Amino acid sequence: MSATQPERPVRPTGARVPAGPGRSPAGPGRSPALTTGVRTAGLRLAALTVCQAALMVGLGLLITGPAHAIWPLSVEDEVNEGFEHLRTGPLTDMSFVASEAGNTLTIIAITVLVCLGLVVLPRLPRWRQAVFLAVGVSLQSLVFLVITICVDRDRPDVDRLDASPPTASYTSGHTGAATALYAGLAVLALLPGGRSRRRKVLAGLLLLIPLLVGLARLYRGMHHPTDVLGGMLNGALSLLVAGRALLAEGTSPAPVPSSAMEIAQEAAAERAERIAGRTVVVVNPTVTDEEQRETLRLVLEQHGRHAAEFVETTADDPGGGQAAAAVREGASLVVVCGGDGTIRAAADRLAGTGVPLAVVPCGTGNLLARNLGLPVAPADALAAALTGTERRVDLGRIEGDGLPATHFTAMSGAGLDAAMLENTDSAAKAAIGWPAYVVAGLRSLRAPRMSVSIRLDDGPVLRRTARMVLLANIGDVQGGATLVPSAEPDDGLLDLAVFDPHGPGGWVRAVGAVLRGRPKPGGSTDTPVEYFTFRRAELRFASPQSRELDGDPVDQGRLLVAEVRPGALTVLLPSGGE
Repeated sequence: MSATQPERPVRPTGARVPAGPGRSPAGPGRSPALTTGVRTAGLRLAALTVCQAALMVGLGLLITGPAHAIWPLSVEDEVNEGFEHLRTGPLTDMSFVASEAGNTLTIIAITVLVCLGLVVLPRLPRWRQAVFLAVGVSLQSLVFLVITICVDRDRPDVDRLDASPPTASYTSGHTGAATALYAGLAVLALLPGGRSRRRKVLAGLLLLIPLLVGLARLYRGMHHPTDVLGGMLNGALSLLVAGRALLAEGTSPAPVPSSAMEIAQEAAAERAERIAGRTVVVVNPTVTDEEQRETLRLVLEQHGRHAAEFVETTADDPGGGQAAAAVREGASLVVVCGGDGTIRAAADRLAGTGVPLAVVPCGTGNLLARNLGLPVAPADALAAALTGTERRVDLGRIEGDGLPATHFTAMSGAGLDAAMLENTDSAAKAAIGWPAYVVAGLRSLRAPRMSVSIRLDDGPVLRRTARMVLLANIGDVQGGATLVPSAEPDDGLLDLAVFDPHGPGGWVRAVGAVLRGRPKPGGSTDTPVEYFTFRRAELRFASPQSRELDGDPVDQGRLLVAEVRPGALTVLLPSGGE
């Protein structure tokens, strides 16, 4: 059992045991906590509804009575007459379409379809959101009926384009219903976890619909301006009341005995696990603190991933064992919080399993996350992954003398880059981040040039001298530089870059080639940088060389054999650039 999972509470001797599974004094299948919470929400909703109805009726009586002294009806009549004078054929057609957006049948149909969609389509049904929308729309209709009974107001004295329903003019039912529905949809679009630019635009468009409906009702001569404003207020208050009762942060069931609460929470967690699947979060404790873990836990909860199990890596097991255990125990998602080394260790054991990986960059380089288009902020990266889709990416399988077969996700190599990683001080890396690699790289420039024999796929042996060689599954490195321009994580190929600059001029040319981002095919030895693509590569060095895997130094050796495993790793990635 993980340290992050509370043990099952021991029931005290003599405690009452519910009569059968899922039974309680509250009734079959209901826990006391659930029943109390529903009752509390219902009482709050009823009290707020009474206050809303009283307010709206009071405003209506004020408008039709004492308010005449400061707001003569003639002012509103002039507005209605002004709209009447503006009428043209096209505008009348447009107003009909806008008015129909607030029609009773339209509102009912859209509400039912959206609520069904919220319950049926997501992997975890969004009951609370569906109930919020249904209650908001229904509450507006209920208060509207109370208002029409209590406030009698004639419709404007203009040519009306629609048949007058048997209700009074105050308030505008079309406008109120449109406000409750479309503004309610805007609220759902902006709930935590959905505030992308695209959803903000959608919410803005939804909020325009009630305004268009209100203008259409004025244009068609069906309401006074204050009727339309009253309808908008009624719809907005209905959403506020429903949200306060159903969506407000901090609302919880009334206190119940602790054992009952624990039983209810455990039952809810088990149900959520059955629906969404088990989630295991592998964290590197050296780069994730407790506050960050709680933030990630909150993001998971907001996306329906309840009761996630957090497990830590160790010096002896940097992530592979934890990921393998998660797969064995039936996890449906493995989240990995750490640097490229932690991601690599977990990916090595997830390869070929089909269990999706969510990458949460918490390290120094975070090369894989950057190349996959994930945000660099851990919470943002996790939210983006959880709202994205599954995508299969390649892995590189590599082995050599003294190096057991394993996988890499980003880059591996030998020579200068590996020596740079060996010489990077851990304290400097923790203090200044990836620029510490640059400092170490400058100290490694004096390393001697190496001789290497290269065989790609079934081609001939190529003999080169080099400062470093890189086997790449991705192309971009820190600082936004593109080191291997043609490398893509899902093209079914790996890339080899051979760097062999001679003197200061050669280094300048090498940097220029990298900055230009245009790969020069291998085969010409007069260039400081050569690029090759391959499915299998065998590199033999004349002498033992420093080697690295995804930013982690490994034992020196004289052999590296790498091959691509196309689509071996399933990763959750943002969809549609959201």
